[in-house]
Amino acid sequence: MRRSAGVAASVLDQAASSLTNILVLVMAARVSSADGFATFSMVYLTFTVLLGLNMSYVGQVVVLERGEPATLGAACRSATAFTACASLAGAVLLVAGGAVAGGGLGHSFMALGAVLPLVLLQDGLRYSFSALRRPGRALAADTLRLLCVVPALLSQPHHASPARLVVVWGLSALPALALSLLLLRPFVKGATVRLGGYLGRGHLGRRFVVEFAVGNASSQLAVLGLGLFASPLVVGALRGATTLFGPLNVLFNSVNAFGPPVLGRMGTKRATARAAAGLGAVLAAVALGWAAVLHALPDSMGRRILGATWQATSALLPGTGTQYAVMALGTCALVTLRVLSPRATLSLQVVFSLLAVVFMIGGYLVGGAQGAAWGLAAGSALKAVAAWNRVARLRPEEADTDGRNPESDDRRSTASLG
Repeated sequence: MRRSAGVAASVLDQAASSLTNILVLVMAARVSSADGFATFSMVYLTFTVLLGLNMSYVGQVVVLERGEPATLGAACRSATAFTACASLAGAVLLVAGGAVAGGGLGHSFMALGAVLPLVLLQDGLRYSFSALRRPGRALAADTLRLLCVVPALLSQPHHASPARLVVVWGLSALPALALSLLLLRPFVKGATVRLGGYLGRGHLGRRFVVEFAVGNASSQLAVLGLGLFASPLVVGALRGATTLFGPLNVLFNSVNAFGPPVLGRMGTKRATARAAAGLGAVLAAVALGWAAVLHALPDSMGRRILGATWQATSALLPGTGTQYAVMALGTCALVTLRVLSPRATLSLQVVFSLLAVVFMIGGYLVGGAQGAAWGLAAGSALKAVAAWNRVARLRPEEADTDGRNPESDDRRSTASLG
C-alpha cells in the first residue's frame, strides 16, 4: 500500500511540474504581445535547456543513491550545494551576456540570470526527495509552486515586458523553495557536503548529459538559434504549439519513468515488443485525437488561451500533431530498447536527433515556421522507424546479455527518450 502511494505521489508530482510549465507559457502568452511572447519563449527555452542539464548531471545521479540514511543525507546535501553553486555561475554568465546584448532580449536574459538560482534549486530538490523516497514532500512543494506562479502571472498588466514576466515567474518560486528546504532539513542536518565527486572524471552525470544533449537539447538549441539569427516570432509560434500539446508530455514522461520496469516483467522479447507497440499505438491515437480537438478550436477560444500568438500557432498544429503521434511510437520503441539492449539507444539518439535538427532548419528555409514544424515531425518519424527496426533486428541473446545486466549505466538512466 505504501509503495502504491509513493508511485501515485511521483506521478502526481510529475503532473504538477508539467502543468506548471504549460500554464507559465499560457499565462505569458495571454498577457504578452506576439513579439513579447516570442522573447519570453526564447528566455524560457534557455531555462529549459539549463534545467535539463542540471537534471541530467545532478538529479539523475542523486536518485541512484542507495544506502543508509546518513549516506543518502550526504548525497542530497551535496547535490543541493552543487546545484546552488552551478546556478550562481550560470546566473553570472546570463547577466553578463544580457548586458552585452542590450535591448529587450538582453534585459530578459539578465532577468533570467537574476532568478536562475531560485528556480533551478527549487526544481532540483525534487530529485533529493525521490532519492529519500519521500515523493509526497516533492508533491507538496511543486503544488505550492503551481499555486503561486499562476496568479502571479495573471496579475500582470496587458503587454507586460518579457523581463518583468521572467522576474515575476522566478520570484514566485520562493515559497516553494522555502518549503522544500524546510522539508529536506531533517534528512540532511549534520550531513557532510562533498562536491569533488561532481567534478571527477568518473561522474555518471556526464553520460546522462550526453544523452540529454543529443536527445533534447540539440533541437531546443536549434529553435533558439532560429530566434536569435532568423525570426524570434518562429520561436513563439513553435513554443505555443508545443505548449498546447503539453498534456501529452506528461504521458510520455510517465512511459519513460514507469515503462521499463513494467516491460521488464514481460519475459520474452516478443511479448515486450508487442506490449510496447500496443502502448505506442494508443498514445499515437491520443496524440492525433488531441491534435484534431485543437485544430477544431474556434479562433476566439484560441486567442483566449494564447492571446496574440494563437494566429501563428494555429497554422503549426497539423505538423506538431503529427510530430507528437510519431514521437509516441518512437518513445515506446526506445523504452523497449532500454529494457532489451540499453547500449543501443545512444547511437540512435545521436544520429536521428541531429538529423531532426537538420530537417527543422531545412524546413524553415523552405516553408518558414510551418516548414520547421513539419521538419521536426519528419525527424521524429525517422527516429521512430529506426528504433523499431533496431528492436526487430535484436537477437535474443543480445537482449538477454544487456537487458539482465543490473550494472549497466544505460539501464539505470531515465533520460528522456522522445
